[in-house]
Amino acid sequence: MYDYVVVGSGFFGAVFAQQARENGKSVIVLEKRDHIGGNCYSYNYEDTEINIHAYGTHIFHTNNKPLWDYINRFTEFNRYQHRVLTTHKDQVYSMPINLGTVNSFYGVNLKPKEVEDFLASKRGDISNPSNLEEKAISLIGKDLYEAFIKGYTMKQWGCDPTKLPASIITRLPVRNSYHDSYFNDIYQGIPLEGYTPIFTRMLEGIPVELGIDFFEDQSYWRDQCREKVVYTGPIDRYFDYQFGSLNWRSVRFEMDHVPLEDYQGTSVMNYADAEIPYTRIHEPKHLHLEKTHKPSETVIIREYSQVDNDAPYYPVNFEEDKTMLKQYQDLQLQEKNMIFGGRLAQYKYYDMHQVIASALTAAKQELGVS
Repeated sequence: MYDYVVVGSGFFGAVFAQQARENGKSVIVLEKRDHIGGNCYSYNYEDTEINIHAYGTHIFHTNNKPLWDYINRFTEFNRYQHRVLTTHKDQVYSMPINLGTVNSFYGVNLKPKEVEDFLASKRGDISNPSNLEEKAISLIGKDLYEAFIKGYTMKQWGCDPTKLPASIITRLPVRNSYHDSYFNDIYQGIPLEGYTPIFTRMLEGIPVELGIDFFEDQSYWRDQCREKVVYTGPIDRYFDYQFGSLNWRSVRFEMDHVPLEDYQGTSVMNYADAEIPYTRIHEPKHLHLEKTHKPSETVIIREYSQVDNDAPYYPVNFEEDKTMLKQYQDLQLQEKNMIFGGRLAQYKYYDMHQVIASALTAAKQELGVS
């Protein structure tokens, strides 16, 4: 018997389990995959020192000093600052959209004080944007939207941008300076050893069962639990899809070991044009400039967006999803011996630091820790 049975070994499950054990509770972690770490799992590629983020590039960033101190209990970070480039019609531009992007795209030489008026002339009159396309045009104008946002969004989300909520595009900053760092957070970096050792250390001394589907023997695992089950899987799956399946997007990856020192010169290159089938190419060795890699080899990973209900990544949040989610959330309230947490269980786009923060909050409320 255990005080807590944790379903899922991603950040929410691992942090909660770590906090429970640290506070004298017994806990077991169940993981459906053959590895810990959820979508943050990383590993070294074959006979190289190139650390691969198995489910897409993950950059840790936060302004929360206590949270930064907490995660640094389990790893050291390098000083990586994320900068993204995007390819449009065989030209490379800086992302997110900044003064350099605008000047390069339009062939002008604007100064910071001139950008706002220039973009205002491109925006048209959209006073109350109701979808992603309208919101994007209201921010950057139709030209930049069609060049950098529309095609990429159609590939990423598998639908016309007018079908997506305006809130999605608010994650993308627009800058009137040449500042091209993707995140503005005080604390940023990549774990020196990759992400998996973080989970190994968090889960030290905690039994972890890999390859276990909680739903295949749910009654057994509930019987093994004295207090609560912590569930981090998809919320619609937990309730057996009784109101229907929520819309999720997934990704697949194609990996190549390339006999070059450097394939693209950056860790992530986006491809904005709809006719390019992949959304971006990752080159992981650029995440670790502190390492010395073999000069004649690199690894690249092409990322394709798709629907795969067995591997949900991103909540889509169509209007129908919002209605369905509310029904599932009402059922959650009736589950008195459950804790639901993380991106999948809450059907919410979380960054890593947000998941960790929510897990620490849940542990504090449940365990009474400070």
